[in-house]
Amino acid sequence: MKKVLRLNPSGMPMHWLLVEAATTLYSKKLVLWEMGEQGALMRGGYNRDGERSMLDISPVIATKGHGKSMKVRSFSNAMLFRRDNYVCLYCGQIFFAQELTRDHVVPRAQGGADSWTNVVAACKRCNHAKGNRTPEQANMLLLAVPFTPNPFEYLYLTNRHIIADQMDYLTKQFSSQRKWKSG
Repeated sequence: MKKVLRLNPSGMPMHWLLVEAATTLYSKKLVLWEMGEQGALMRGGYNRDGERSMLDISPVIATKGHGKSMKVRSFSNAMLFRRDNYVCLYCGQIFFAQELTRDHVVPRAQGGADSWTNVVAACKRCNHAKGNRTPEQANMLLLAVPFTPNPFEYLYLTNRHIIADQMDYLTKQFSSQRKWKSG
């Protein structure tokens, strides 16, 4: 397990934590509840009886306090391509990430924003054919509506190494706007 999914007391995602940072929360008794079985075992020092301290870190933890809930922020091409499942949203074919580009539905030249709701994954051929036009102007059908991921989806997009327990928790709150792939 590379990272721990940290939640606020009500179960809203906050962020990914390194296992070492989660260990600190456990030792300060800030963990309210935990989920999952595929945790990390952290080993500490030895006491005077020769016994070693150990702490089992769960993959999903809710912590005390009302820390700021996760806000969906900016994005990268990698996150965009993952949101769109590596599918060109014009021709519908699946591509490797290096074969995709970021396409602005309303082109920047026409005042379009660089935002989740105005960008889609497009293969180089389709992006070139569309040019600085809207899909309607280019007579190209957009296969899905671009959307801003919710906090659960955003955390999925920001971590490439999600284990099953974490994925189970996140996917229960995914929107039905896309068929999301795990991993």
